[in-house]
Amino acid sequence: MTGSVSLSVTHEDAQAIDDCWNRIGIHGDKSCPLLAEHIHCRNCAVYSAAATRLLDRYALQQEDHRQSIAVESDVVTRSLLMFRLGEEWLGLVTRCLVEVAPLQPIHSLPHQRSPALLGVANVRGALVACLSLVELLGLDATTGVVSGARVMPRMLIIAAHGGPVVVPVDEVDGIHAIDERILNAASSSGSQASGKYTRGVLPFRDRSLRWLDEEQLLSAVTRSLT
Repeated sequence: MTGSVSLSVTHEDAQAIDDCWNRIGIHGDKSCPLLAEHIHCRNCAVYSAAATRLLDRYALQQEDHRQSIAVESDVVTRSLLMFRLGEEWLGLVTRCLVEVAPLQPIHSLPHQRSPALLGVANVRGALVACLSLVELLGLDATTGVVSGARVMPRMLIIAAHGGPVVVPVDEVDGIHAIDERILNAASSSGSQASGKYTRGVLPFRDRSLRWLDEEQLLSAVTRSLT
């Protein structure tokens, strides 16, 4: 005979354990012949056996949960900033990113040597070169706006080799952690057909996301400034 208010038995355990405490024990009709000897079901050996079984089951479930967490912790991710230029969504690793800033006026420069150099922008009192990623990546200059959505153009401050540069973008989705296995699959599929400075194309939120090659892009930025 076993029993306790807090003792619960799963359907699987109930098939193997007779929960007599709920039928004839302290929580039942109290007709168990051992009840007079043990006073309460918790003093009975049957109760102790059932409790031990349930505690062992709980410990096993906890161990399975810990192993599941350990497996999940082995997943390696890489943080990408997702942003839009025109109708195309792109991703850039966050280690290149200094800041996402509000859109600022761009002041053109006389005798600009590079078509990608838009001018300079004032970033907290400092003049920073402003480049067009549309020009660098060879994208369609037509700006596409998501229908019915309120979007906020931004400026990305990128840590280029010679110092920070500013690039205006039409929209920023945010920073997302992407499984390295997904990135590796996108990279191994080839990028020649995906456009300039591209490591691969991967699906993300029902979109086709172009993952930029940061080293090639930053080299192109440096060339545009010299």
